[in-house]
Amino acid sequence: MAIRKAKAARVQRRQRVKRSVRKRVSGTVARPRLTVFRSNRHIYAQLIDDVHGHTLASASSLEKVQEIGAPATVSEQVGRRLASRARDAGIETVVLDRNGYRYQGRVKTVAEAARKGGLTF
Repeated sequence: MAIRKAKAARVQRRQRVKRSVRKRVSGTVARPRLTVFRSNRHIYAQLIDDVHGHTLASASSLEKVQEIGAPATVSEQVGRRLASRARDAGIETVVLDRNGYRYQGRVKTVAEAARKGGLTF
């Protein structure tokens, strides 16, 4: 019972932080929102235009071109792939939405790989 309450508290905290971040962060066509979602097994990243409600580019660890490896390595590949697709779509500047997660680990790795791939935050 105590484990369920602890998990529920973590989920509620993340949702509260997510709402707080989304109040300030919004994506446009010129500067879309790079949002990162991580599950226990996979990581997903997308560039979103909030004005029109469209996803402009996306990448995830579910894609077939993905190499199998450590979670940090996989996250770096997702970030590089997203940056490549963003450049192909003519996007250079984005705003990071960490989606309620701390800026560490896999989320940080995706963001840094996207920066190395040519995106500016």
